Amino acid sequence: MKKILIDAHTHTVASGHAFSTVQEMAQRAAEIGLPVLGITEHGPALPGTCHPLYFNNLHVVPREMYGVHLLMGAELSILDTKGTLDYEERWMRSLDIVIAGYHILCFNPGTVEENTAGMIAAIENPLVNIISHPGDGTADLLFEPIVLAAKEHGKLLEINNSSLKPCRGKLKARDNNLEILRLCKQYGVPVILGSDAHISFSIADYSNIYPLLAEAEFPDSLIANYDLSLLPLPTLLLK
Repeated sequence: MKKILIDAHTHTVASGHAFSTVQEMAQRAAEIGLPVLGITEHGPALPGTCHPLYFNNLHVVPREMYGVHLLMGAELSILDTKGTLDYEERWMRSLDIVIAGYHILCFNPGTVEENTAGMIAAIENPLVNIISHPGDGTADLLFEPIVLAAKEHGKLLEINNSSLKPCRGKLKARDNNLEILRLCKQYGVPVILGSDAHISFSIADYSNIYPLLAEAEFPDSLIANYDLSLLPLPTLLLK
């Protein structure tokens, strides 16, 4: 197994339903030898999360703690089948990293074609870097056009460890993520593994993903966690 260089998708107490601070997350990342950590709080539409002012004030946070490079950003919600996000684009430009995905508490699914169109619209947004947990079953989706859109626009689709936990009850997650992996392998599209950690001890935990990678015979060369050059981010942010 190759060295994990980044966990881009994690949450702190600021998201309202997580249990560690930014410093505790950075300390844990340092303990396990993780070079780059993304802190991506939920966007304003999700109940209980932080106020937009939180994101506007991220400039006060050091981008290096305990030898770990921090990417301070957001996991925004795709609100509708047009790809509308829950944060103003003028403020998104100040974030180090932007993740976007469907969340059941702030999305009413449409038809599979409409849901797919909404996700593709988010992929086409130049300010979005990663699509979070597309395979978790929140919305029925056509994965081939989504994979092809990610390839065209240079975006990453996340394989999400948390949504594969049996306790989450996401019955479609395993088969959906296998399909995504097989399509990404077929078309040569990189993916990113996401812990979706809501406590420091879950950082870079991909234990539920590894069996799927093996089953799909997915190549290490298409996993962005092993190769930072695959991340759709400016090089400056990764130094």
